[in-house]
Amino acid sequence: MKAVNVNTLLSLKSNGEKFPVITAYDSAFARQIELAGIEVVLVGDSLGNVVLGYTSTVPVTMDDMLHHTAAVARGNDKSLLIGDMPFMSYATEEMTMDNAALLMQAGAQMVKLEGGAWLEESIFMLSERGIPVCGHLGLTPQSVNKLGGYKVQGRDEEAAQTIFTDAEILQTAGADLLVLECVPTDLAGRISKHLDIPVIGIGAGPDTDAQVLVLYDMLGFSPRIPKFTKNFLSDTGDVQLALKAYADAVRSGEFPAPEHCFT
Repeated sequence: MKAVNVNTLLSLKSNGEKFPVITAYDSAFARQIELAGIEVVLVGDSLGNVVLGYTSTVPVTMDDMLHHTAAVARGNDKSLLIGDMPFMSYATEEMTMDNAALLMQAGAQMVKLEGGAWLEESIFMLSERGIPVCGHLGLTPQSVNKLGGYKVQGRDEEAAQTIFTDAEILQTAGADLLVLECVPTDLAGRISKHLDIPVIGIGAGPDTDAQVLVLYDMLGFSPRIPKFTKNFLSDTGDVQLALKAYADAVRSGEFPAPEHCFT
């Protein structure tokens, strides 16, 4: 696999080729992910749940994200590395600039932020300063206390339109990628078709340009496996084979299947 960048992913979308994304939190797994030929690795704040033992991503700090981003960067040469901006690290434009710079200096090649239209100016400023951005709409785990739990978003017409409009705003502001989490399949498909940037789904159906899963979920290590994931390790019995099976299933459109989706 050649080194992956933003233009690589844009080319895949324009050619109608789906690509896999997976989370990682340390150097060893980063190497395995790259060997499996997975184009994008996300150092997710999901590390709060699956590595640090928290019940949500809210307690994850910038220090946590910098530590794990640097570790993944040391094990990765070719996959595009996205670093999550943790809870309240981008509450103001000044904080966003400062903390995004720290993540990039730790080894990230793109930063991810959760939220809609209120991030428009921050995303514009990041993009203008040469920092690639991945947006995140739908179920935004950092807002779990405001949302009242981990619930599917965009099921009624008004909520769906808000997500659709927010997606347009983030792209116009300069976002290079967009994650849609736990939204109905038809909404994710419409947004993916409408936007020029690649859309990455998680619990968003098969019609997005890419899929992302939490590493420990797809290996069956997590104590509670979400509906939208699949245990690829149980089918293969080998971590490297599981990662390759996941990548192949995404590219072929085999994953996600109907049982992993929401209507």
